[in-house]
Amino acid sequence: MTDPVIVDLFVEDRAHEEFLKPLLHRIASDEAVRIELRARSGRGGHARAIREYELYQRLVETGGERLPDLVVVGVDGNCTSFARKRKELRDATKQFLLNRLVAACPDPHVERWYLADPDSFQLIVGHRPRVGRVKCVRDHYKRLLADAVRLAGHPPTLGGIEFAAELVAAMDIYRAGRHDRSLRAFVDDFRQKLRLVSAE
Repeated sequence: MTDPVIVDLFVEDRAHEEFLKPLLHRIASDEAVRIELRARSGRGGHARAIREYELYQRLVETGGERLPDLVVVGVDGNCTSFARKRKELRDATKQFLLNRLVAACPDPHVERWYLADPDSFQLIVGHRPRVGRVKCVRDHYKRLLADAVRLAGHPPTLGGIEFAAELVAAMDIYRAGRHDRSLRAFVDDFRQKLRLVSAE
């Protein structure tokens, strides 16, 4: 049996972590690749996630941490383009990790990824959300997600992120990617890099 692909995950908050962990496992399963996922950061916002990512890189560079096969960094786009946010992450990445970096930059916020496939959302939660065009309003998608859960008759104890694993399992990834370009860009990049490292 071949060794699993080591994937380190840095995120800015719990909503990213709860969604990305099952998504990474699902994509790996679709590709018939075993991964070992190591969550390195899951709280504290964008600035803290980047600080911890920079510290982690120094540790890896000096041999204090094992070099991963891939590193996924998840931060909200916050109404900048996916390409611009990915460049920001690349600029924060040392040369030895650049080819291993996969940027997960939901635009504008990760809650939009939870809602990206309204059909599977309705199947799992019991209400079809109306997402509409991208809105650059603080907490807009957070409210949409919580409201959709509430309208389905559930108490949104965690604002809707409690459904993350079920939503990812049921999601039509192709359809969700058509609805959200930042999700499609992330999935395509992770899938491509996973294929490359698993073929080595």
